[in-house]
Amino acid sequence: MPIFFVLSGYLVTDHMLNSYDKTGSYNNRHFYLSRIKKLYPQLITVLWLSAAYIFIFQRNLLAKLNQVVLANLLNVFNFWQIHNGQSYFERFAANESPFTNLWTMPIEGQFYIVWPIVIYLLVKLVKKKKNIFWILVGLSAVSALEMAILYSLKADINRIYYGTDTRFFSLGLGAALAVVWPIESLNQQVERKVGWILDLVGLASFALMLAMFFSKWMNPQQAFTYSGGMLLFTLDVCILVAVIAHPGSHWNQILTNKLFDWIGSRSYGIYLYQFPVMIFFEDKVNIGDNPMLYHLIEVILILVITEITYRLIERPMGRITWDKTKQYFARIFNFETKDYFKKGQAALAALILILGSAAIAISPGVKAEDFNKSQLAQRINQNSKKQKTDNAKLIEKLKKEKKKKEKKSKIIREAELQTKKHPINKSFVKYGISQLDLQLAQHVQVTAIGDSVMAGSSNDLKRLMPKALIDAAVSRQLNVAFGLLDSYQSQGVLADNILIGLGTNGPFSMEDLDRIMHQAGPKRKVFWINVHVPTRDWQNSVNNLLKQGAKRYHNLIIIDWYSYSKNHPDWFYGDHTHPNLKGSKYYSALVTKTIVKHSKF
Repeated sequence: MPIFFVLSGYLVTDHMLNSYDKTGSYNNRHFYLSRIKKLYPQLITVLWLSAAYIFIFQRNLLAKLNQVVLANLLNVFNFWQIHNGQSYFERFAANESPFTNLWTMPIEGQFYIVWPIVIYLLVKLVKKKKNIFWILVGLSAVSALEMAILYSLKADINRIYYGTDTRFFSLGLGAALAVVWPIESLNQQVERKVGWILDLVGLASFALMLAMFFSKWMNPQQAFTYSGGMLLFTLDVCILVAVIAHPGSHWNQILTNKLFDWIGSRSYGIYLYQFPVMIFFEDKVNIGDNPMLYHLIEVILILVITEITYRLIERPMGRITWDKTKQYFARIFNFETKDYFKKGQAALAALILILGSAAIAISPGVKAEDFNKSQLAQRINQNSKKQKTDNAKLIEKLKKEKKKKEKKSKIIREAELQTKKHPINKSFVKYGISQLDLQLAQHVQVTAIGDSVMAGSSNDLKRLMPKALIDAAVSRQLNVAFGLLDSYQSQGVLADNILIGLGTNGPFSMEDLDRIMHQAGPKRKVFWINVHVPTRDWQNSVNNLLKQGAKRYHNLIIIDWYSYSKNHPDWFYGDHTHPNLKGSKYYSALVTKTIVKHSKF
C-alpha cells in the first residue's frame, strides 16, 4: 500500500503545483468531478456485483453488508474497519469479507477531498517551495511517529493499520517529492554519467524494496513494521518513483511501454476485484489442494472481469456527460431500435442492481453470527484458562523436582500390569489408541507449543498426557516458538520431548525449522504435527517442508495429522481446519500414541 499512496501523493500534488506555477490557480471543480467519474463507477459496480453474488450464493456474508456499502460510498470504510475488524475465528469460518481490501479507498478519497484545499493554503500562505516541502515532511514525520507510538502503547492493530492519520506519511512524502521533483522540470537530455547514476540508484532502491517486501522484519506481526519499517519502505519507494519519473533514466523507458500502460490503466479494477474473486472462489474450492492451479484461475478471472468492466464501465464513465446520459437512456428505451447488445447490457446491469439492492435491503435484518461465542472459541477460551493454571503448577513442580531417570523397560512392565488392573481413559480406545499407550502416556513429559488447533484440543491432550506442559494460543506463528523455547529452557523445565503444532496460520522457512531444532538440541525428540488447512494455500508447502526436515534431523518425528484426517470432514468444524469434539479425540489420540512410540521417558 505505501507504493500506491506514494504515487497518489506524488502525481496529484505535482499536477496541482504545476497548474499553480503556470496559471496561478487550480480548477478544483474539475478535479473533484474527474475523481468522482474515475472512482465511483467501478466502486459502485464491485459493491453491487458482490452484493448480488452474496444474495444468490453466499448469504452468510449478508450481515452488515448495508454498513459496508454505505461506509464505502461515504469514504469512511477504513474507520468502519477499525471498529468492526474481523476476529481470527471469523476469518477461518469461511466468513472473511470480500471488501477487506477496500480500506485504502476511503484514505485516498479523504486525501482527494482535503488536498486541493491544503495545497491552496500552502501556495497562498507559505508560498516558498522550500517551506512547503518541510511542512509536508514534518506532517509525514508526525504521522509515522504516531504509528510507532500507538504500537508501543499496544493500541488495537486495526487502529494503527487502517487509520488515515497513521497512514498519511506515505501520501505526505509522495507529495513532498512532487515539490522538489516536479515532472515538468525533469530534463530528458542528461549527461551519460547522470543517466547511469539514476539507473544505479533505481536498481539499488528496487532491490531494497524487494528485500524489505519479502523480509521477515516487515511481517505485519513484527514491531519493526510499525516502528519505522513502513516509513523506511516508503522512503525507498519515493526514491524509486523519483528515478522512474525522470525521463533521463532507463527505468522510465523500461516502464513506459504498452504492457505497463495496460497494467496502469487497469490497475484500479484489478485492485477492486482481486479480493471478491479470491473470497468467492476459495469458498467453493479447497485452495490448499492445488494452490498453483487455483491461483492461476483466480488471476485469469480477475483480469477478465477487470477488462470487461474497464471497457463497459470505467472508460465510458470517465467521459460521461449529462447529454450523453440522456442519449443513452433514450436509445435503451427506444423499442424501435435493434441495439440488442446495448439493451442486453442494460438489462444485466438492472438485474445486478435489483439483486444487489435486495441484498443490501435485507442486510439489517440478518443477525451476524458471533464467532467469538462459537463452540470452538468457547472451548479454546476454557482450555486457555485451565492451561494457564495447570502450567503454573507444573512449572513450579518441575523446578522443585530433580529429574529421575527410570528404565523404559520397567515403565512398560508397570504399564502392562496397570492395563489389566486399572485401565484409564477407556473412552479413547475407540479413537485408535491402545490401553497400553494410554498407560505409558501418563509417564511422558512433554513441552508442547502450538496454535489454535492445539489450543482447541489441549484439554484432551492434557487428559492423556498429564505431565505435558501445553502452551497453545490463537493466531500463533512459528516465530513465537523461539522465545517460548528459550524461556522454558532458561527456567529448566524444557522436557526431553518437544511437541510443535504450528503452521496453520502461515508458512515458515527451513531456516526457521533449523532454528527450532538447534534450540531443541540433538538429544531431545521433537514431534511436529503437520497441518490440515485446505482453505489456505500454504498447506502443502508447510507439510512438504516438514518432510524435508525429517530427512535432515534424526530426532524430528512428523505426526501426520494431514493424511490421517483428510478423508474425514466430519472431524472438523465448518472452517475445515479446527477439529470438532469428535475430531479432537482422534487428534489427541494420534498425537499421544506417536509420542509414546518414539518418546524419551
